[in-house]
Amino acid sequence: MRIFRVTVNGVTYDVAVEEVAGDGSAPMASAPVSAPAPVAAKAPAPKASANAFKLLAPMAGTIADIKVKVGDTVEKDQLGIMLEAMKMENEIFIPVAGKVTSICVTKGASVNADDVLLTIE
Repeated sequence: MRIFRVTVNGVTYDVAVEEVAGDGSAPMASAPVSAPAPVAAKAPAPKASANAFKLLAPMAGTIADIKVKVGDTVEKDQLGIMLEAMKMENEIFIPVAGKVTSICVTKGASVNADDVLLTIE
């Protein structure tokens, strides 16, 4: 058995995979493996105030780039996030002016449609 760490939609899993012979008939000899490490839970999104605007992912994809930082003052229709989906980079624009109060994703992270990307106040 070999242990691999896999991240799916931002949640990390430890997966045990058994190696088999080239013809698939008998398992190959392997070294003993210790128990898998505990799975890290997905961190909750930072709490935003009631009047904060939440920029949501319009589709599932992978965060290709984050164009703003927490504390930045942004203008309406400013580029905020680059989201790769279906082998294309999609520009996600911020539809309101304000100050970036939290960024809820990281570069390379997978997101689902309607996941919160960042908040603006």
